[in-house]
Parts: sequence; structure tokens; C-alpha cells
Amino acid sequence: MTGETPIAIEVRLRSAGLRPTRQRVALGDLLFAKGDRHLTVEELHEEAVAAGVPVSLATVYNTLHQFTEAGLIRVLAVESAKTYFDTNVSDHHHFFVEGENEVLDIPISNLTIANLPLPPEGMEIAHVDVVIRLRQKQG
Repeated sequence: MTGETPIAIEVRLRSAGLRPTRQRVALGDLLFAKGDRHLTVEELHEEAVAAGVPVSLATVYNTLHQFTEAGLIRVLAVESAKTYFDTNVSDHHHFFVEGENEVLDIPISNLTIANLPLPPEGMEIAHVDVVIRLRQKQG
């Protein structure tokens, strides 16, 4: 995904059923141009402002949620006060580095989950998110 052109972003948006507005394309370019990443609304807004993209925090929030609903990104809640948006929508898990607010991918092949409970009748498990919290060793 590195180095996607605005045209490629437009195609990606259209394929997901979203109209490629100027702001969606600009935010999509910022979001996907650097490969797989984890960003908060505030972080993407800061990048947009630094890149000269005239967009409000509310627009970034709404756009990220539209991208999520369209399956382009996924939500990762690692803290109650902060939500990250993950450009890697494949099945995988995460390390969260406490104190640094850094999220790192763990490939799905590196973790085995067993003995999941049966879902309620008529339901199925869509995916399982594992977040392993890390901190610097003390002393």
C-alpha cells in the first residue's frame, strides 16, 4: 500500500462504496501512503494540518468512521479514552506500549487462541482482538 496515488485512493474509495470527495481522498492518501499504521483521530488531523489539508477534527472523525463502516480500516480500542484506527484489516493482534501510546502489530500466526466460548444462538464470532500491554522493565 505504500505510495498509493490519489487515483488509487479514489479507486479504493469507489470500490468500498464511498464517493471520493476531495477531503476523503486527501485523508485516505495520508492514512494509506505509509503502509500499515495505527492512528488516532487527533494524530491524523495533525498530519492533515501539517500537510496543508484544510479539514476540521470533526471531518477527520466522521471520515475515519465512514472508512471503518466501508471496511477500509478497523477500530482498535486499547484505552477507554483513546481509539486507534488500523489500516491493516487482516486478522492480527496488537502490542500496546503503555506510556508511549504506541501500537504494534502481532501477526496472527504468532498467537493461538483456544477454548473460546460458544457464541449465543444465531450469532457467530466475527474476529477476536487481543491486545497485549507492554511497559519498560523496571530497574
